[in-house]
Amino acid sequence: MDFTLSAEQQAIREQVARICADFDDEYWLARDRDGVFPHDFHAAMAQGGWLGIAMPEAYGGGGLGILEAAIMMETIAASGACMSGASAIHMNIFGLNPVVVFGSEAQKARFLPPLIAGADKPCFAVTEPDVGLNTTALKTRAERHGDRYVIHGQKMWISTAQVANKMLLLARTTPLDEVRRKTDGLTLFYTEIDRKTVEIRMIEKMGRHAVDSNMIFFDGFEIPVEDRIGEEGRGFHAILHGMNPERILIAAEAVGIGRAALRRASNYAKERRVFGRSIGQNQAIQHPLAHSWAQLEAAELMVHKSAALYDAGQECGAEANAAKYLAGEAGFRAAETAVMTHGGMGYAQEYHVERYLRESLIPRIAPVSRELILSYIAERVLGQAKSY
Repeated sequence: MDFTLSAEQQAIREQVARICADFDDEYWLARDRDGVFPHDFHAAMAQGGWLGIAMPEAYGGGGLGILEAAIMMETIAASGACMSGASAIHMNIFGLNPVVVFGSEAQKARFLPPLIAGADKPCFAVTEPDVGLNTTALKTRAERHGDRYVIHGQKMWISTAQVANKMLLLARTTPLDEVRRKTDGLTLFYTEIDRKTVEIRMIEKMGRHAVDSNMIFFDGFEIPVEDRIGEEGRGFHAILHGMNPERILIAAEAVGIGRAALRRASNYAKERRVFGRSIGQNQAIQHPLAHSWAQLEAAELMVHKSAALYDAGQECGAEANAAKYLAGEAGFRAAETAVMTHGGMGYAQEYHVERYLRESLIPRIAPVSRELILSYIAERVLGQAKSY
């Protein structure tokens, strides 16, 4: 078993790192302060051909796997971009996988090239208030009227909706009390956002200010039938093809945040002198840093394992969830350790680690909580009774 990156994978890491070098910590601190979407970073990644890394070559993509995408996303986060950089392009990597799997040839030819070129910016509209992770209980309705569906309802915590022109939307086409299985009756769409019938309200939040989060309200939003992905009522099955890649990529990003934090903390520990010697000479500083390194290495291995399983077409639900759990915890602990290593200066924005800490909370919370992951593993792997 070989754990080293291939020459191609190492080249991905190096080439992406070169692009990220033009967008340093000061750039991301400025975006954190002004809350402006990093359009120039998004454009640079598009120009480099990276937005379609895991998309089919026939439509302009790179034709590579989720493992290579994970390497790319970890590199972006580790550059100091953290979730602000990763989330700016995150949706491109996993979000349209249902279109790749279930879309018609005409839909793929229409939707994928502009996404890969960076001309289209999509958002992922699934979660709703009062529903949370209980996706089958979604209340947003899609009623068919001739050659169009009319949408009414609400979505919550939808990223990039302020700048997006496209939306991947999951809505209920058959009422829950009329379906045989609760996973039936949900339909997936990928369509243009009509802001006359779609109201988007930004949510003010703790971090990742450069990438907006939103509440969305639909009031008679019309979607043409040709923008439906797959069969009517089979949207839940389609959306599952994006969930494991999403968990894997979030995990990779969490590892990247941890690596950025550990790098800054380690450098500071070598430079900061108290009582005539560097603070890094003290085991109380050394041990937490070393512990973070070990946790990040272990988390990265699970990221790569789950990605390799996915790319091989094998079942990877437990591994993808475990990777997300382990990486989320490791990234957060590394960021927390970095703040504490800096002492009082860890609270100062100019040292950047407080930003890392704020953004490291995202992979612990989204897209699924730590607790639900543990419940899933207890049930699906360990054979315990379902607890949710």
